[in-house]
Amino acid sequence: MFNMKSNKPNPIDSLIGAGSVISGDIQFSGGLRIDGTVKGNITAVGDTPGTLVLSELAKVEGEIEVAHVVVNGSVAGPVKAREYLELMPKARVTGDVTYKTIEIHVGAIVMGRMVHDANVKTSDKVIEFKPAQSQ
Repeated sequence: MFNMKSNKPNPIDSLIGAGSVISGDIQFSGGLRIDGTVKGNITAVGDTPGTLVLSELAKVEGEIEVAHVVVNGSVAGPVKAREYLELMPKARVTGDVTYKTIEIHVGAIVMGRMVHDANVKTSDKVIEFKPAQSQ
């Protein structure tokens, strides 16, 4: 369902199911999938980069700060993806988005600023285009 290619370092080992409502901050390590509602901040902790997947049923009211984030639900608050952010077709983000690498599918909506994190070294795979020289 969610295609993160080789950017996905962690399997999803925790789930907040549809119909669940969590009030309070969440700190996790590894992978977390949310199908329910979270009213609080979500942060990945630990030595390895965390992976957060929000399904089309997910609703988050709070800040998100995780290395790898896939959004197909709604977020009311800022999103900071330290490595990779994928906004799927049903993604609705109301808040600023900070990312190193981003993939946006047709239909995704961001109501806020989109900020590239310039403090992170870009991959050697990224090719910078230079303007043509006039002769």
